[in-house]
Amino acid sequence: MTEFWLISAPGEKTCQQTWDKLLTATTRTNNLSTNNKFNIPDLKVGTLDVLVGLSDELAKLDAFVESVVKKVAQYMADVLEDSRDKVQENLLANGVDLVTYVTRFQWDMAKYPIKQSLKNISEIVSKQVSQIDNDLKARASAYNNLKGNLQNLERKNAGSLLTRSLADIVKKDDFVLDSEYLITMLVVVPKTNYSDWQRTYETLSEMVVPRSTNLLFEDQDSGLFTVTLFRKAIDDFRLKARENKFTVRDFQYNEEEMKADKEEMTRLSTDKKKQFGPLVRWLKVNFSEAFIAWIHIKALRVFVESVLRYGLPVNFQAMLLQPNKKNMKKLREVLNDLYKHLDSSAAAIIDQSAMDIPGLNLSQQEYYPYVYYKIDCNLLDFK
Repeated sequence: MTEFWLISAPGEKTCQQTWDKLLTATTRTNNLSTNNKFNIPDLKVGTLDVLVGLSDELAKLDAFVESVVKKVAQYMADVLEDSRDKVQENLLANGVDLVTYVTRFQWDMAKYPIKQSLKNISEIVSKQVSQIDNDLKARASAYNNLKGNLQNLERKNAGSLLTRSLADIVKKDDFVLDSEYLITMLVVVPKTNYSDWQRTYETLSEMVVPRSTNLLFEDQDSGLFTVTLFRKAIDDFRLKARENKFTVRDFQYNEEEMKADKEEMTRLSTDKKKQFGPLVRWLKVNFSEAFIAWIHIKALRVFVESVLRYGLPVNFQAMLLQPNKKNMKKLREVLNDLYKHLDSSAAAIIDQSAMDIPGLNLSQQEYYPYVYYKIDCNLLDFK
């Protein structure tokens, strides 16, 4: 399970007692979850007005930072064009896997100094993550353009003989070049019609050079044939060919153009390889930064919400639960029993949702008598 429940409850006589109570209720006998203390330092409380306003702002910031974390992770998967394992290996926070980082969370005093006000800390996060978001857009756009252009060229060099580039198939020797009267044309003939072609091509129009056809290349369905004729017969030949299910390709042999196409392909391919390494490194570093910022936002939200709900002086225990997947419903019930005395209105909501009263859609709201936020470390949406 990559889902965690970050909760807090007020300290009993001591915060340790609150922790022991939770352990007894969820692990000693029934293995409902794996629990860790979640360490939040002594942050500056400020005034109640500021806390109320900050509570809303942090909710929006939480959603924004989560979206950026997911964007960076998903783009990493796109860039690696590789298996799931390879992507997960690169999605680390501070050099460790995400579950380890979350379960051993320590506040980063250097990045987010606790002497600053809560509002300032949230602004530091907001600025930092907005910058990552903007940089990602710019880098992704540049890399995607390059990748798109390369794919278009690759597509041109593959696929059906009716549409693909012929530059890597034909040679100079296949054509009559620099003739005032004669021209060599390229014709795509379905495999089932080879014998028709050989039998009829010389008589499709006037002025076709006898025995001038050669098979240059075959794919699954068709063959590419040359045929040489007088220039003045081109239109007539093209028309008669079409009537017989032979397709004349518009192709002028031009060495300069073909060379330029090949060079463009090589250049794009080299550029893509050159950009790949630095881009993956940037994604790794900034995924880590964004994820760390996200968990600090969760910590800020728990702190603010706990002070608003449980009052001053600050006295609460933040706890991180990793629910056992089979027992999630049971865990929720145990927590509600443990903490329902904290907020009778929340307990009422829970009772109503359990009864499922028609027309009362309260079960949609995630509100509990204790402070609760979900953290899901599964950030990739593999198609």
